[in-house]
Amino acid sequence: MTDIENRDYNELLELMEAQSGSYDYELIKKAYEYCVNAHEGQKRWTNEKYYIHPFNVAKIIVKLGMDSQSVAAALLHDVVEDTETSLDFVKKEFGAEVALLVDGVTKIGKLSFSSKEQQQAESLRKMLIAMGKDIRVIIIKLADRLHNMRTIDAVPEHKQREKSLETLEIYAPIAHRLGIRPVKEELEDLAIKHLDPIAYDEIIGLIEDRSSAKENLLGNIRQRIEERLSQELPEVKLSFQSRIKSVYGIYRKMYLQDKEFDEIYDVYAIRIITDTVADCYNILGIMHDMFRPIPNRFKDYISTPKPNMYQSLHTTVLGREGIPFEIQIRTFDMHHTAEYGIAAHWKYKEGISKNNERMEERLAWIRQILDGQDSSGDVSELVRSIKVDLSQEDVFAVTPKGDVINLPVGSTIIDFAFAIHSAVGVKMVGAKVNGKIVPINHVVNTGEVIEILTTNQAGHGPSRDWMKIAVTNQAKAKIRSWFKKERRAENIEEGRSMVEGEFRRSGIILNDAEFEEFVAELSKRLRLANSEEFFAAIGYGGLLLSKIMPRVREDYNKRTAANKPAPVKEIKPRVTHSPEGVIVEGIDNCLIKLSRCCAPLPGDDIIGFITRGHGVSIHKRDCSNVPQDISKAQEPERWIPAHWANAVTESFISTLQITGVDREGILIDVMNAINNMRVALHSVSAKQTKDGNCTIIISISAESVEHLRSITARLEKVSGVFHVERLGR
Repeated sequence: MTDIENRDYNELLELMEAQSGSYDYELIKKAYEYCVNAHEGQKRWTNEKYYIHPFNVAKIIVKLGMDSQSVAAALLHDVVEDTETSLDFVKKEFGAEVALLVDGVTKIGKLSFSSKEQQQAESLRKMLIAMGKDIRVIIIKLADRLHNMRTIDAVPEHKQREKSLETLEIYAPIAHRLGIRPVKEELEDLAIKHLDPIAYDEIIGLIEDRSSAKENLLGNIRQRIEERLSQELPEVKLSFQSRIKSVYGIYRKMYLQDKEFDEIYDVYAIRIITDTVADCYNILGIMHDMFRPIPNRFKDYISTPKPNMYQSLHTTVLGREGIPFEIQIRTFDMHHTAEYGIAAHWKYKEGISKNNERMEERLAWIRQILDGQDSSGDVSELVRSIKVDLSQEDVFAVTPKGDVINLPVGSTIIDFAFAIHSAVGVKMVGAKVNGKIVPINHVVNTGEVIEILTTNQAGHGPSRDWMKIAVTNQAKAKIRSWFKKERRAENIEEGRSMVEGEFRRSGIILNDAEFEEFVAELSKRLRLANSEEFFAAIGYGGLLLSKIMPRVREDYNKRTAANKPAPVKEIKPRVTHSPEGVIVEGIDNCLIKLSRCCAPLPGDDIIGFITRGHGVSIHKRDCSNVPQDISKAQEPERWIPAHWANAVTESFISTLQITGVDREGILIDVMNAINNMRVALHSVSAKQTKDGNCTIIISISAESVEHLRSITARLEKVSGVFHVERLGR
């Protein structure tokens, strides 16, 4: 190794010794040397030698207090993906444990996927499965992503935004759920720096402008607190810290909650760390005696810990100067967990035990997310689940017996019922919140006492509409599972009806025998036992028609082409082909326009109406302005056959009405969904409704009915959205 490479290893060695850890130095040095040699000649986007990246990832892993195998795997995490090294070689040279960790972090890149999103979801699924076996996989992956984000300025701007959005939507929520606060906050800050650099610079400027004055103020307050506590609790061990809220934490409140910087009370905080829980509550009483507590600003995360194991008392108070600030009170053990989360098990030499029931409970969310994806059959459900189920904001509601149920913000009564137990969810007929009957789409708020009303009536179960109201992946998975088990005959009938309808809309025309043969072949390709299994999967929602229809149409076209008879010359009627892609039979050189009352799209069944002086107006056949029986119309001769051209390349403006929960950020999520689909957005408006919901109306460009249907399906997956309807205008 070169002098520089030796110097870097010595830096890693010093870091390990400073952690007072019992490391396998021989294993780590061997991994470091192999990393340097394997990546020889490779450069990063920063133009540094490639080994600098795994070396820095290993440093992050050491600082988190992880074990020798984790450090070795961090050094080797890219050798299988980016060099000729095989996983078997890693297993042979460095052990099965290191190989398992390396394999878990390695992306799936050698298979063929229909889209980049599917590849991302499959790699994520692989990583989650590996996490279920060994949680160290995701800790290494988080360290990998953190160093990549620290050096992301060297990549093209579009890549910066792409990686930053992925970091904000996937990796930061996972770090949050694992309780690794420093990693989570740095990932968020680096992501928002590249997604919204103007806002980022503004917040940094606001913090710097006020830091000096605030630090002096908090310094004086902290001195007074120390003096008071030394008098009141002279025997109690105490430690004090000051804390500034992360840039992204401030960003969420300023730009998503529309608050001014000075309205955010917890930008600056004083943290008091002590020995016991009893001391925490004693100190809280003294703080409320010294300062005036602000109502509704006290949070007890000791009695009700967050899902990521975080525990602390938070209270916002007013000092004599009239300036609000936050005080956090916790024990030393709670502080270790708050800083390192699940990594604290290695930092404090507990490690992981296969029989550790507490650890199993803490990682149950991984199994829930994977089970939800398995029941839906849609791997992209993983990404949606992480965005929703691992939300940084949680609400805490209680049952009449006093059990605390925590859910993501925006969750409904349905989510609450299934969070208690599957049996409670499927038997639910209604709910009471604080003693009052509420609808099942009621959004759960912290502190509410919720009673689920159930029935023992035989055959009772959830409605299919509940899938549109439920927010959490856990509730949706349990609803799908119930329909799969309890309503097989109904699922088959419903699925057959859906398939037949979709085939008709897509122009797939088959007689009964051909239909059964075609579906049987399709079922076989999808690895389903028979046609009944296929229809059942469609019926309960385990298989989405929108996902398989492109392949179905392709197969049908091949089948039709193979059976197509030799072409016969025929006399074609005169037609007019408009720029909008409409063919009107029997009329030449005439103005054709799409009616605004129903806004037809390619794929809709259409008909023309000869107007007076304005050409032919094209309507959907089921438009309210089109007579059901043309022969009985006042002027039947003015209605004329029309159809879409075979290849329509134009885009058409369509209007959608989106109904959903009136939650914070729903409009932003809808806009992001539209942007991610690369759909042109022409206008948007939103308003609250009296029932606590909201209505969003958007005008977008769509290429066909099928395209609009896929857009609608994507929007219905947005958290809190339970209905999307196409409007005539």
